[in-house]
Parts: sequence; C-alpha cells; structure tokens
Amino acid sequence: MSLKKAVGCIRKNKRFLLTAHINVEGDALGSELAFYRLLRKLKKKAVIVNADTSFCDYSFMPGLSRIMQAKKKMRLPRFDVFVALDCSDISRAGETQYISQADKPVLNIDHHISNTYFGSVNWIDTEASSTAEMVYRLFKVFKIPIDKESALALYVGMLTDTGSFRYPNTTAKTHRAVAELLSHRLNITQIHKNIYGNIQLADVQLITKVLAMLKSDLGGKMAWFSIPRKVLASRKNSTLDLTDHVLSFARAIKGVEVAVLFKENIKPQDGIRVNLRSQGKVNVNAIARFFGGGGHRTASGCTVQATLTHARKAVLQRIRQALLKL
Repeated sequence: MSLKKAVGCIRKNKRFLLTAHINVEGDALGSELAFYRLLRKLKKKAVIVNADTSFCDYSFMPGLSRIMQAKKKMRLPRFDVFVALDCSDISRAGETQYISQADKPVLNIDHHISNTYFGSVNWIDTEASSTAEMVYRLFKVFKIPIDKESALALYVGMLTDTGSFRYPNTTAKTHRAVAELLSHRLNITQIHKNIYGNIQLADVQLITKVLAMLKSDLGGKMAWFSIPRKVLASRKNSTLDLTDHVLSFARAIKGVEVAVLFKENIKPQDGIRVNLRSQGKVNVNAIARFFGGGGHRTASGCTVQATLTHARKAVLQRIRQALLKL
C-alpha cells in the first residue's frame, strides 16, 4: 500500500487518463466518476476511457456522458498519467490497456487481494471495502469538499461492492464514510431501486430456471450451478447480473460454505466463466488464482479454457480439498 506515493503522483502531474475494468459495475464507475471530479477540483485535466460504455443499471448516475469508449486508433488528449481504478491486472482494462504508453507512469489504485502490482505507482489497500472508499480517502487527504454528485458516485461504489453493506469487507471506516455521504441527502431508496429493483419478468424466469439446477456435495457445504450457453442464449442481451442473484441464494442456504456458478460463455472460444463465493472459511481467491483468475477472499472469479464438464470437475476438486481441511 502506498497512499503517499499515489498522492505525490497526483500532486506533481496535470493531465490524467482514467480507466477501470471491463464489464464495469458500481465500484468501477463510482470510483472513476468521483476521481474525475476530484481531479477537476484540483485544477487538473482528466478524461475517462473505458473498454465498454454499456452502463445498464447505472444509467441514473450523473457524469456518464463524459466516459469515452476505447478504440484502437482513437485520438486522445495528451496525458501525463494513466490511472487504472479497480483493476486487479492491466489486462482487466480490456482495450484501454493498449492506450497506456511506455513513457507514461501508470497509477494503480485497487483493493483486490489478487492485484499484480502492474503500475509504476501502486496503491493497493486490501482492507478497503471498495476502490470507491479509497477515492473517498483521497478527498480527505487533499481536503476537497465532497459535493452531491461525488457523494452519489462514492456511495454507489461502496454500496455495490459490499453487497449493500452485508459482506465482511464492510468496516467501521466504511460506515463512517457513508454517514458523511448521506449528509448530502442522497435518495438511497431510489438508488437501490435503480440498481436492484428493475428486473424484467423474463429475467426472473431465467433465475428460476437456473436455481432449479442447484447441486450440492459434502453434506451441503458446497453448492453450485452449471449453466450451458443454450440457457443463456435467449437472454444474451439482458442486463441482469445473473451471477449475484443466483449465488446470493446459494450462499444463503444453511450450511453452505462455498457457492459456485459455472457458465458457458456465448462464444465457445471464450471458455467457462467461474464465479466463486465463500462464507469466509475458504479463501476462494486462492482457488481462482490457481486457474488464472482472482479477486477477494470471499468473492472471486476466473475463466477456464475447457468444456463445462471438465471445468466443473477441476474447480470442484480444488474446493473439496479446501473444505476437507477445515
């Protein structure tokens, strides 16, 4: 962790290009938008460039129109620092990673335990609830007042990455930060509805179908779902975060220590997407890293280049080994 170096990098440079990981969600977007506003208040220049600009459940957030989509031959304003927010590895930035230049420093701000320290300056705080909470700290360090738009962005980041403040990464620091953000009269009921309360009927039917696929083993300590691509094909344009919905159900089952979702990607060459959730006794980050992925101790993911059957067999074997050691 090097907050001091991150602050120094921000102080001495004037122009910043910000990005976050592919398939952006609340923490990535909230961190980018709030960090952008921080830089502007510091009289710095900044642009935001993402691999994708499909914001789905986050379309209510102010400032999204300033985010550009990365293209291989796009013309960009000159920048002094490439800032990667909420990226455990530079590859997670997708197309935007190719914009980074060898002669420009990379400021890596992240809270994932699996971070590869790819930056010239790395501020990694694995005890932070979210990258948004880290950006909140920057506002404090620079003594910049948080306005309502920044408060909303930071709140969305912390809300989504803590499972609405239910996950173990929620700390006293998180709640103290949120208390300040709420002083800006944020409509938290509407925010929650915008993110979690707009599910289509067809998506509910898909969730029901997937829940019926639940399997378990080791006396109910591990539970998993295996979804072939044909099940997802009819809803390939859906904005539903299927992973969180079904794994929340599985993790809520009494006795379940680890829940897993195996999902065939629409394109066969993209392999099998594996998402893992733990109650805390099993470090699923270690399991995900074995297969080239990563994340957090209680929530991680990876992509396995194999058939659905072989990927499931390999991952479940690692989970069984971990559970039998408890």
